[in-house]
Amino acid sequence: MSCGSIQFSSSLPTNKRQPRYAVDLEPADQECTERVVINISGLRFETQLKTLSRFPATLLGDPRKRTRFFDPLRNEYFFDRNRPSFDAILYYYQSGGRLRRPVSVPVDIFLEELKFYELGEEVIELYKDDEGLPREEERNLPTSEYQRQLWLLFEYPESSGPARTIAIVSVMVILISIIIFCLETLPEFREVPPEPEQHANGSADSKAPSPFTDPFFMVETLCIVWFSFEFTLRFLSCPSKAAFFKNIMNLIDVVAIAPYFITLGLDLAEHEGSSQQAASLAILRVIRLVRVFRIFKLSRHSKGLQILGQTLHASLRELGLLIFFLLIGVILFSSSVFFAEVEDPDTVFSSIPDAFWWAVVTMTTVGYGDMYPSTIGGKFVGSLCAIAGVLTIALPVPVIVSNFNYFYHRENEEEENVQYIHVTCGQPVQQPSLGETDSTKSNQSLSKTESYQGSDDLEVLTHPNATQPETYTGALTDV
Repeated sequence: MSCGSIQFSSSLPTNKRQPRYAVDLEPADQECTERVVINISGLRFETQLKTLSRFPATLLGDPRKRTRFFDPLRNEYFFDRNRPSFDAILYYYQSGGRLRRPVSVPVDIFLEELKFYELGEEVIELYKDDEGLPREEERNLPTSEYQRQLWLLFEYPESSGPARTIAIVSVMVILISIIIFCLETLPEFREVPPEPEQHANGSADSKAPSPFTDPFFMVETLCIVWFSFEFTLRFLSCPSKAAFFKNIMNLIDVVAIAPYFITLGLDLAEHEGSSQQAASLAILRVIRLVRVFRIFKLSRHSKGLQILGQTLHASLRELGLLIFFLLIGVILFSSSVFFAEVEDPDTVFSSIPDAFWWAVVTMTTVGYGDMYPSTIGGKFVGSLCAIAGVLTIALPVPVIVSNFNYFYHRENEEEENVQYIHVTCGQPVQQPSLGETDSTKSNQSLSKTESYQGSDDLEVLTHPNATQPETYTGALTDV
C-alpha cells in the first residue's frame, strides 16, 4: 500500500465502508502520517514524513541519510544551515518539485543549500538555467599521451610548473605587443614621408622606406611568431578540432594573429607598387585597429577577466532590458526637449536625431555639456531625463552585481580546493594497478567533480591514466 493512502475495512458493505482511525492504521500507514520536526539553526519546521518521502533520493527523503542529524533528546532533526533557504527547500517537497529561490537569499548561498540537501544534479541544473547561470561543460582530453601533455601545458597554467612558465611568457608577450601598438602612434615614432629628390633635368623621385626595417615591425614579428607557435601547438594537441574553433578564446587568438599577415601582404604590395596607396592606407588603418583586441588574450590567464565575461554572459537578459529602457527614454526625452526648445532661435537641438546624443549623455549621468537646454521647458525636460536615467540604470544593476558575486565566490572556492596532477613533458605516466583499472576507465575527461565538504566545492583536474583522488565528504557526528 502506498504511503499516505487510506485503507477501508472490507467487513462492511461497499456503500457503508468507513476509513480507519489513526489507532487502527497499520504501522506503515502510521509512519507515513507521522509528523516530524526539523530544526534549522533554532527555527523549527514541522511536516509529515509522507511529504519528505516524495523524493527518497534526497537528504531529507532518505531515512538513512537524515538519521545522522537526529537529536534523540529533543526528538527532532537539527541542521546548522541557512534558515531563509529552508523555506524554499521545504516548499520543494510540499509542492512536488517546484523550486523558487527566496529574494533575500543570494544565488551562491542557495546553490550551496541545494547541494547540501542533495536535491540532485538535474534540479541544480534547472535552477541554474532559471537564474541564467551558464552550465559547466565537460571538456575532453586528447587520447594520445603527448598530445595530452601539450594540451595541459598550454591550456591549464596551474597544472604544472612548466605550464605556469609558459603562461607567464605568453602574458609578457601580450603586454609587449600592446605597448608597441600604443607607442608606434606617438608623433616621435610616426613615419615621415620622404622628400623627393631633385635632379638636374627637373624631375623628382622619391623612394619609400622599407617597412621591414622598422624596429616596431621587428618586435611585432617576434610577438606574432610566439602567438603563432602557441596557437599551432594548441590546435595540434586539442581533443576536438570542431570544438576548438567554437571556443571564443581561440577565435580571439585568430583575430590577434590575422591582422599581421594581412598588413604584411598589403605592405609588400604597396612596396612593390602594385596597389593604390589611398586604398591600402584605409584598409591598414582598419586592420591595425583590430590589433587592439589582443588585450582580450589576457582573459585566458586572468581570472578577473573570466569572471567579468561570465557575469556579462549570465546577465545578457538584464543588459538587454537596460538597453531597451534606455532606448525608450532617449526617444521620449529627445522628442520632448526638441519641442520644448523649438521656438528658441539659439537652440542647439535642430532636430530630434540631433537630440539623441544629449538624451544618452544625460540619462547615463555623463553630462559633457556640449548640448544643453536654455528654456524653462527644456530645463524641466532635462531634469526629468536625468532622474529617469538614474532609475533606469539602477533597476537591473543589483541582478548583475548578484551574478558577479556568485562567480567571484565560486572562483575563489575553486582556487582554494583545486588539485592538479603535475605533468612533465617526456616523463612516462605511472600505469595504474589492476585493482585501479576499473575505477579509472570512466575517468576519460577533464571535468569538475563536486562533492559536499562542509560548504566547499572540490575541483579535480586529472587525466585518464591518473587515479581519482579520494574526497572527504564530512564525518558523521552523533548528536
